[in-house]
Order: sequence, then C-alpha cells, then structure tokens
Amino acid sequence: MDSAQQLARLYQSGFDIQTLERFPRAVGVVRDNCIALLEATPEGLRIVAKPGWRMGEVMGVLVEQGGQQVFQYKSETVEATPERLETLRRFREELEHLLASAA
Repeated sequence: MDSAQQLARLYQSGFDIQTLERFPRAVGVVRDNCIALLEATPEGLRIVAKPGWRMGEVMGVLVEQGGQQVFQYKSETVEATPERLETLRRFREELEHLLASAA
C-alpha cells in the first residue's frame, strides 16, 4: 500500500495528520482528542503502539491505577470515562479499517 494514499484517506476521513518532535520516525493522527502513532513500512502505514488520549503535546496511555482506568503520561493522568473509552474504541476501529482498506 502507498503510505501517501493512506494518509490522504485518513485526512479525508477527518483525521488530523501531525509530525511530532518526540517521535521523528512516526506521524501522529488525531481526532476527537484520540491519538495514534503510525510509521511507514514497505507494506504501508502501521500503528506503532496502542492509540491513546491526547494530553497537550503528549499521548496518555490507558492504564489501571488504584483500581481505576486512567490515561497516563508520566505523572499526569486523565480519567478514562466511559465516553472517552468509547471515543477511543471508535477511533481505533476506524483507523484500523482505513489502514487495511485497499486504495
């Protein structure tokens, strides 16, 4: 798959495409405060790690803390509400679908 075509399809589907200084080999895709890191491979773009919640300029990963799910980056946390978890689920599913779709 052509990475440029995949990025164009993501953009046309409402994903914001960003370069991230912290991850120079990856591109960030953001929508509805969710973020995923993608990298180019010979087979096309692939998700580098589990998508997370945008926390300013960083990505909070979903973890369990004190029996509660939260999005965390270092010492910062954001509550993983049912609404946020549903938003993240839809984001991940649509992203995976668009990356797997043929051009």
